Amino acid sequence: MIKSYDPGTKTGSLLRDTDLAEIELGAEALTGSILRMVRQGQRVVFDLDEHGRAVRLRLGSEVDMQTPGPVERLTD
Repeated sequence: MIKSYDPGTKTGSLLRDTDLAEIELGAEALTGSILRMVRQGQRVVFDLDEHGRAVRLRLGSEVDMQTPGPVERLTD
């Protein structure tokens, strides 16, 4: 999830859902992405570069993030 982003400097950070680790965005995090801007709280999918920075940001979806779907109720 995006923690902060400055479109002028293209710097920011995100929080990883699994352990809430803060990860710095790489300078080219949005290069080649359909995203032109990101907002605080927005969920994204990303890769890490060789320096541990988030790169290749993409729109997140429940399937991509492997979050559980709605609970089905069993009826008699």
